[in-house]
Amino acid sequence: MKVRRLLLLHAAKLNALVVLGWLLAALGVWLGWWRPRPGGLAWGLASLLAVILLAVWVRWQREKHIREAPLPQFLKRKLRETYPHLAGRDLDLAERGLRQFFLACARSRRQFVAMPSQVVDAMWHEFILHTRAYRDWSQLALGWFLHHTPALALGAQAQNNDGLRRAWYWACRDESIDPHAPSRLPLLFALDAKLGIANGFHYVPDCRDIARKSAAGGDGGGAYCGTSFSDGSFSGDADGFGGVDSSSDAGSDGGDGGGGCGGGGCGGGGD
Repeated sequence: MKVRRLLLLHAAKLNALVVLGWLLAALGVWLGWWRPRPGGLAWGLASLLAVILLAVWVRWQREKHIREAPLPQFLKRKLRETYPHLAGRDLDLAERGLRQFFLACARSRRQFVAMPSQVVDAMWHEFILHTRAYRDWSQLALGWFLHHTPALALGAQAQNNDGLRRAWYWACRDESIDPHAPSRLPLLFALDAKLGIANGFHYVPDCRDIARKSAAGGDGGGAYCGTSFSDGSFSGDADGFGGVDSSSDAGSDGGDGGGGCGGGGCGGGGD
């Protein structure tokens, strides 16, 4: 476990040292400081393979840490103080939503990811107040310190909209949902409505669901819709979901539903 921890904490430095070694070797050959040796190319290829394997292993381990590593139990206690009506299972769902958010951040490679849920934001904010524990978690799970930003909904700022689109895209991919045409909501976007959070952000999968509710005399006016994230009438990168849909990262989906709600599903968020 100590070796794993050291590699997760210092993988970037190790890769930088290997790259620096390549540059120094190439510079030395160019300046005539030394001549290439017969085994030099083999060693160079071996080190390149090692860097690639280490990067793949680190990414796998970080996602595993996000999904499985224990979170401090006081987070649930503090969340219940904020929302006394939440039951134990509700608190478990909020924690899983926080993990899904961290997973979206990890897959977005330091690009801004906005928080779409008020209840998950409350848990995240409580976590970041305990700086030492949060810093350690961030370094192991992400490789950097993730600063807190308030929960958001689609609005006038393109950067915020792109951050929400990244959250939407990766939360959908985590649960094998089509982000362009969702049939249900991913957990992170379903929680505020599912848990009855006052002043929360309530979503439905499709904008047509809001129209149907309004036509039936229901209250559809206060809900946001998942299909708005691919709607070009909002500022930012709608076609690429903040750029992630057209990047090489798009080929990496969660597939295992690690952030989902198990057999009960998460689609109830828009009901």
